[in-house]
This record gives sequence, C-alpha cells and structure tokens, in this order.
Amino acid sequence: MSAPNFGLDGKQALVTGAGRGIGRAIALAYGASGAAVTLCARSGDEIAAVTDEIRAAGGAAVAMVADVTDLGGFAQLIAAQPAFDIFVNNAGTNRPMPVSEVTEADYTAIFDLNVKAAIFAAQAVSAQMLSAGTPGSIINMSSQLGHVGAANRGLYCASKWAIEGFTKALAIELGPHKIRVNTICPTFIETPLTKPYFEDESFRQAVLAKIKLGRIGQVSDITGAAVFLASDASSLMTGSALMLDGGWTAE
Repeated sequence: MSAPNFGLDGKQALVTGAGRGIGRAIALAYGASGAAVTLCARSGDEIAAVTDEIRAAGGAAVAMVADVTDLGGFAQLIAAQPAFDIFVNNAGTNRPMPVSEVTEADYTAIFDLNVKAAIFAAQAVSAQMLSAGTPGSIINMSSQLGHVGAANRGLYCASKWAIEGFTKALAIELGPHKIRVNTICPTFIETPLTKPYFEDESFRQAVLAKIKLGRIGQVSDITGAAVFLASDASSLMTGSALMLDGGWTAE
C-alpha cells in the first residue's frame, strides 16, 4: 500500500473569511500544501497581507474582495472563475446572549451570514464544479455547537445545527458527481473574534472545564483537518462532521 496523499498540488482552493483567524490559517496551510489559494473576505487589506505571506513562502495566492452576504454579487464573481477543487465555506459570526434578549436584528445578522450566505455560496461554487465536471471538496465551517447546546448561544447553535443538516443533504445531492461535502466542528478557538470572551476569566475557566484535553484550541489545531478534508486522503468521506472539540461532546 502507498502512503495516503495529503498533498494539494495542482488544486484550486477558495477560502471565505480568509483575512483572519481560522480562515487565514487554512489559507496559509493550503498554500504550503501546494494549492493555489483564492482568499475571499470584505477586508481587502487583510487578505492582501495573507496573500503576500503565501507568495513570500513560495505559494500561489490571489485576493478576491467580496461580501458573501451579497448573494448575487458573490455568485457573479464565482461564475467568472474557473471551477474550484476545494471550497472552505468559513465566513461566520456570533452574538452571544440569552434567548430572552435576542432581537430580530440579532437573528438576521447571524442567520444571514452563518446560514443564508453559506448555503448560497455553496450553491454558487458547486454549480461551477458541476458545470465543469470537476470533482471536489466542500468544507462547511461548523462548530461543536452544531451538535450540542450551550447557554447564551441559542442563535449560534441554531445556525450551526442548520449547517450540519444542509451539509448532509448537499453531500447526498453531490455525491454522484464526486463532490464531497463535510463539516469541521471546532471547540472554542482563540481568534480575534473570540479574544474578548476569554478576557472574562470565569468564562475561560468554564470553557476549560468542558474541554477534556484541558486547553483552549488554537488555529493550528484546525489546519490539519482542513488539509485532510481537501486532499485525496479523505476521498471516501462525505456527509460527515469532523469534531475538533478536545472532547467537549464526548459526554
């Protein structure tokens, strides 16, 4: 038997939310693994900096400034590109609060990005794959909270449970076309988005009490899974959720 192939040489990858945090780390990992990476975000300066970093290391990368919540605009951009082999559907947000305090504006902000934009982004990218007859891998960024509940995370949990169901349905539809669809489900990861939460020591300790490995996740904990799901090493995996939760959901 030959060794599993984790390389991404010759692959075209698209990563949304690529300017910071998990998206940035995945884009860098893909560049280092041989993929040509298109980095997408609203923040042009941030993705330009990551693009430069990938190129400086000898990789291939381009920046694509776009707002995934502009469904039509994003779809037009994708339709003008060659089909991608890898799509990391990563853009997302959160507004922690008790359900009793949730407003319609909060619901709209979370669901428009985490669910609506994610679904239509996957639609646009997979349409190009189907048109070109390109087998590929779609990776929807989910969460451990797409599998369990948590106080003050009602909207976020609901959005990620929705993404888990959507992923399974899309995997069934696209499987005959050799397009795989899976989720990555991290625990709490230290990123610019989560940094303010961990400044509350009581919250930090409550999180650590649930993570069986005893530490907060880092973006480097996500990149191996992202490369695995993008590569031929995961060629029989679709409709699945890859848990990177330090044991949170084990009980």
